[in-house]
Amino acid sequence: MMQDPLFILIAVVMLAVVVVLMLGIGSFAKGGEFNRKNANRFMRWRIIAQFVAVVLILLFVLIRRGG
Repeated sequence: MMQDPLFILIAVVMLAVVVVLMLGIGSFAKGGEFNRKNANRFMRWRIIAQFVAVVLILLFVLIRRGG
């Protein structure tokens, strides 16, 4: 499974979700002007990355199941 390119892509996208989430939490913790400017942008990118991750996971399951 570790040699499967789709599995590796899913892992990378999931890592991207974690990174964007940490940036959003860091922005929230820092507060101030930076948070006001970037909080919504980070959350939008997180939602997009999560959507891509879920679609890829579903595609992976569908392919592996033979459907």
